[in-house]
Amino acid sequence: MATVRGEALLERTDPSFLKSCNTTEPQETGEGEIMAPYLMDCRRKQKHIFRQLCVVYDMIQLLAGLESVDQLLNEPCPQNPGNEARSAWKALKVEYQERVQEVEGLISAFQVRMEELQGKREKLETLLSTLQIKKDECKEKERITAKQSQRAEKQISFQLEDSLQAAQNALNVCDVHLSKLKDEFERQQARIGDWTLLRDRLQTLVTVTHRNMQYRLLLVSPSELCLELLPRAAEKSLDPLRVSVTMTASDEFHLQVFQGTAGLVEEAVNGPLRQVSAALVEVMERYISQGEMLSEIQALHSRFAIDWCPAEKLLIFLKTATTVCHLRVEEGYPSHGRATLLSVRKDGNLFDITNLQPAEQHPVLTEWLEFLSSNPNI
Repeated sequence: MATVRGEALLERTDPSFLKSCNTTEPQETGEGEIMAPYLMDCRRKQKHIFRQLCVVYDMIQLLAGLESVDQLLNEPCPQNPGNEARSAWKALKVEYQERVQEVEGLISAFQVRMEELQGKREKLETLLSTLQIKKDECKEKERITAKQSQRAEKQISFQLEDSLQAAQNALNVCDVHLSKLKDEFERQQARIGDWTLLRDRLQTLVTVTHRNMQYRLLLVSPSELCLELLPRAAEKSLDPLRVSVTMTASDEFHLQVFQGTAGLVEEAVNGPLRQVSAALVEVMERYISQGEMLSEIQALHSRFAIDWCPAEKLLIFLKTATTVCHLRVEEGYPSHGRATLLSVRKDGNLFDITNLQPAEQHPVLTEWLEFLSSNPNI
């Protein structure tokens, strides 16, 4: 029985099996060739983002300390812009290098442990070879003195079985520990993949924000930010959309959209502070999607006495002090919806609007108001 277990243990610890696991150098060589251009590209992008952050930070600091527009025009440019942002960036860089050194230290420790396990395997292999030699010597002595050494042979056989069992147990412990180290390595690789996906999502969000809007700061405080979003992706010019962002101590934000002259429904949005950029982009895209209708309504404000109710999509036209006209705008106006006259009140009484229709087949709001303002019967 000891012979069979010794042969099985030698087969399991065959040198070819150990060589098959030693793939560190090719992997490290291939990984270095792939990571070198990737790290150079990341460094270039980090420098570019750092310059942009310096400009934005200096603009915010400059605007926060201004009291009037004349002060912005008359004061000279700062001598050393970006010092505070550069210091913050250097602190982040030092922290990043410390984390890299920590990871490299863990990798070095992992390699040392692997080398220790490799040495233990070699010691076990040597021990098994020695045991086999001793077993052969015992067999030779058994043939010479069979009767005299029968009791001694049994004792040695028991000792060999105990030694093999101890070696087997030690090998099992090494296998379990190696499996745990492999699992830890796979978890670290998964974390690297998650950070890569997060970086890609942030880059996409920055690109969409830069493409769809600009902004103008109105008020900056530690807990509140008031700004005007200036759309530049709409086909027609639109008035700025005023919004207010309030930050709470629990890393939450409260986004308030003000109607003003923009013609958008006033609303409030709440959520985690990390989603405030996405909320601003969503509000601006919704504003731009109604750009053609809102641009026309904003232009009508300068020509006629009107009130726009965005929630009901209702336009109220005050022709005179006693004559009020109500017009309804359908969803999708002007490409897929129409503008219709709902009612006309003159001196507090409803006016018959059956025959009130502009010459155009599907008049828009501007044509309706021009028709109503020039109609002598109303």
